[in-house]
Amino acid sequence: MIHPHVRWNSLLVAVLVGIAVVVIVWWAGPGALGGSDAAQGTVTSATVTVAAECSNADASETVQFEFGGQTHTGSLDACGHDKNDKVDILVPTGIGAGTVDVHLADVNVGHSDLRRPVGLVLLALSCISGAVYAFLVQRGPRRPALVTT
Repeated sequence: MIHPHVRWNSLLVAVLVGIAVVVIVWWAGPGALGGSDAAQGTVTSATVTVAAECSNADASETVQFEFGGQTHTGSLDACGHDKNDKVDILVPTGIGAGTVDVHLADVNVGHSDLRRPVGLVLLALSCISGAVYAFLVQRGPRRPALVTT
């Protein structure tokens, strides 16, 4: 049973703040909880021409690939491959002459669209937990009933 000294308006404030937080994050867009959309481009095969060790900070490998009937050189933001290794890369749309910044294809293909809904559910659960905590603080400690025998 709820004690009469618990004020419903203080509980209402906790609930409304939780709802406002979830709505604000929802309106903030996909970047708020799940990152941005996956990079757009075409997947093609490339050969590593200059390998990079993963111990280097900001390691970058050089790759060579065929695209649009021409041979291109790309800067791959990866490490740990050996020279002449074949890798699948994602070539951005509208590449020009010169070195092109490319990414590993499997990193972008494996993108999960579940991050945003799961993040919103976890945020809503944390808001509910905060409202329950506010309720328990407002209610105060319970006193056990005295049992006489």
